[in-house]
Amino acid sequence: MPEVRKAAVQWKGTPTDVMGPALKTGDTAPSDFAVTAPDMKSVAGSQLAGTPRILCAVPSLDTAVCDVEMKRFNQEAANLPGVKVYVVSLDLPFAQKRWCGATGSDRVEALSDFKDRSFGPAYGVFAPAKGLFVRAVFVIGKDDKVRHVEYVKEVASEPDYAAALQAAKSAI
Repeated sequence: MPEVRKAAVQWKGTPTDVMGPALKTGDTAPSDFAVTAPDMKSVAGSQLAGTPRILCAVPSLDTAVCDVEMKRFNQEAANLPGVKVYVVSLDLPFAQKRWCGATGSDRVEALSDFKDRSFGPAYGVFAPAKGLFVRAVFVIGKDDKVRHVEYVKEVASEPDYAAALQAAKSAI
């Protein structure tokens, strides 16, 4: 079981611990995890390898900040040919599919960690005290090296879009 670590992440002003490593730029992106797609098919982390990608970890697509964040990344994905954009949460795949349809988000692929609960600890985003992910953005190059990491300091805040998008453009 991954170690729980003190993180510089706050949940509405209260510090929260997270499970797993604090990934850094230059690290090899973890691929030893499995998530579930909206069609209920399992997706191994290794299936994402070799493609430039943005991985957004969010607490729930049914919250205001996550909704705004993922709509923005869906819009920006149009300007990132060759870069896949994923949102990973503990939301049920049915809820993720509903959100994508209701918002017209067709460039973001939703993946759920509800079943295996292996993505959160692999990327250091699972907050055991909350039972949810903290907000984080990872940009990973074709070589599977992490190009950008942001563990958003306050879960109720949006990420630094400009930094993530710049890293994604350089990862193409």
